Amino acid sequence: MAAPPNVTTKAMSGKFIMNKSLSDSADEILRLQGVSWFKRRAISVFTLTLSVKHTTDEAGVEHIDIDQTLSGGISGTSEDRILDWEERDDDDDIFGAVIGKSRRIAVEEVADEFLKKDWTQDTIDDGVVLAVARSNPSKNKLTWTAEQTWGFSVVNGERRYVRHTTFTSSDKKPIPLLGRTYNFRGHAFTIAVEPTVLRLTRPFTAAWLFVTLVPAYIIAFAFLTRAQWFLTPSSSFVDCTSVFWTQNAGCGLNGELCAPFTNVSFDFRCPAQCSSVVLQNPRLVGNVEVDFVPLLVGGGDSQRTYRADSFICASAVQAGFISDSTGGCASLQLVGNFTNYLSISAFGLTSIGFPSNFPMSFQFSPSSVLTHCTDLRNPVLAFNILITCALFLVLRPKAIVTYWCLVCIGFWHIALFSQPQATPPPLDVAFGAFLPALFVCYAFWRVAVRFTMPVFANAPFESMIWYLAPYWTGVLTNLTMAQIPIDRLTPQDIMQQPGGLVALIIIILVLLVIAINQVRVIRKTGYLPYYLGWHVIGGLVVLVLALLPGLEFRLHHYIISMALFPGTGFPTRLSAIYQGFLLGMFLNDVAAFGFDSILQTAADLVRDGPTGSPLPTFLTNSSTYNAAVTLANQTISWAGIPSDLVNQGWNGFSLLVDDVELYTGTALNYSLAAIEAGLPHFFRLAYVNNGAPGDFTMPATLWPNGTWVDPLPGPS
Repeated sequence: MAAPPNVTTKAMSGKFIMNKSLSDSADEILRLQGVSWFKRRAISVFTLTLSVKHTTDEAGVEHIDIDQTLSGGISGTSEDRILDWEERDDDDDIFGAVIGKSRRIAVEEVADEFLKKDWTQDTIDDGVVLAVARSNPSKNKLTWTAEQTWGFSVVNGERRYVRHTTFTSSDKKPIPLLGRTYNFRGHAFTIAVEPTVLRLTRPFTAAWLFVTLVPAYIIAFAFLTRAQWFLTPSSSFVDCTSVFWTQNAGCGLNGELCAPFTNVSFDFRCPAQCSSVVLQNPRLVGNVEVDFVPLLVGGGDSQRTYRADSFICASAVQAGFISDSTGGCASLQLVGNFTNYLSISAFGLTSIGFPSNFPMSFQFSPSSVLTHCTDLRNPVLAFNILITCALFLVLRPKAIVTYWCLVCIGFWHIALFSQPQATPPPLDVAFGAFLPALFVCYAFWRVAVRFTMPVFANAPFESMIWYLAPYWTGVLTNLTMAQIPIDRLTPQDIMQQPGGLVALIIIILVLLVIAINQVRVIRKTGYLPYYLGWHVIGGLVVLVLALLPGLEFRLHHYIISMALFPGTGFPTRLSAIYQGFLLGMFLNDVAAFGFDSILQTAADLVRDGPTGSPLPTFLTNSSTYNAAVTLANQTISWAGIPSDLVNQGWNGFSLLVDDVELYTGTALNYSLAAIEAGLPHFFRLAYVNNGAPGDFTMPATLWPNGTWVDPLPGPS
């Protein structure tokens, strides 16, 4: 409907109905102002009516009061404009906290060309109404400014009330690096990769195609999972640290808990990448301490005989029966007692020797029973990488859909292929971690990803690089970070592993550089005090938790991701990189280990290492041992239990001879009559508390020539 001539910018009272067919879409502006998708859809569906009351007060200041009504009589927001060019705060129901100011201004004084053009003569004579609104930086996370000029224009031959709007936002879309013109030494050249990708893939962006391909992917992934785990008997699976003989006294007196020792055959299947699974605490084999390598003892003889506490899968790789990259099946035979295990280096693995005897050993032969033995993690990885690339490059769904695809694909790739919690993977445990992981990932979307990923909508190739490269690096943290000599962020682990402290310093420096850059970005938005406040509160909470008695604070990878993610919610390329990596690292931790507690006891952190329990003392030493006495008449002895330890519950001893528990009881000596002469022997002693041994001493060594070597101080 045309506006009558008597309605001008100096007399605007009346009702105006918005003509959507003559108006540009405001959806993108509303999105940048933080208006939710549901509200934007409602605005696009309903027709807007403005009821304008234009008055002048006693001081001569104009007031323009506007009530908005949606079709059906639904009340909208109100605008109360005072044309005195003074800033006023307002909490708008749709736009949030804003600061606005308005005035009448001559058309020629308007700076922006778009805001000053196409007005009728009466508007030019009377001036336009200039209304400026911006987000309140103290209350609104988004930073934007909207400038409007109000007046009357001739549209399609009719005089109509018109608002011209310019909008600027901190949520600017970066100009694609592969879709812009560059100047080099006076020559201009254009790279049009992104426009070409957009043009060629436009036919594949239909929603129906995506909806069709999603169930197809799920079915394909289910078949791959079935082929990986459920075509081989579950009883045949062993994991990378499976052994037949557990350390120290784990097999009981004379190894009875691990019997039988011989005449047993076992067909098994190993996963891939077992060569990289190593000991995380020092382990004694005789008098040799091994750590941060797969436990391999023997294998150097012609029959490839290994001591029974060797990692089965790593032994099979070294023996050449399975591949480290694809896993495989083999058959294992227990061959009982063996003497003088020889070391060997083969297939990238090196075993250690053991010069004495041991009651249980094993050898390998090819398996003729098991089928479907190939580990599919690498083909599935290639498949999933291809799918995620297609999401960014070809299908290009909305950013929120792409994000949730990344969450689901990454979680289940880890849980079922790259780092399952057991072999075969426990699906109940995986689903138990999946739901809370989705809640956390929704928080990631709300606080960060929704402000970054959508701005790369017109740069799919660039977006794929910035997100997917760090995302898959994070998803495969167990591989990509394997060479960093830090397993857990605890003082003991960092100091125990060679290079751990240096690696930690480098990581801290890298994080410091990243943090400084993000602080620079955040400061530009005006939200730096807000972020600093929350991080100070978080730091105080961590400090309180770390000081709780009897507990130690564990900084898990998923905690790091949750702490850092909010600081990446900005439309920059570096923020996209950080989001990709942090999302992948979060998924890796929760899918592979679950939401492990941030507070753990010292016993939890020890794993299979020393617990710090008291150590007994050998009375037999290099000075008192008489080499002239034969083993049949030789006895070794140790000191009794001090009274203060008796009061703590220590009531006996456990003696390991050649890494096998051969004595447990209260006696203070042990006869060597039963051990074999002509071989070196190794003795370790521990106190016992109600049948449970504490830490064992370092080994005392008796060489075949009768030389006794005293144990080193400390636990083994």
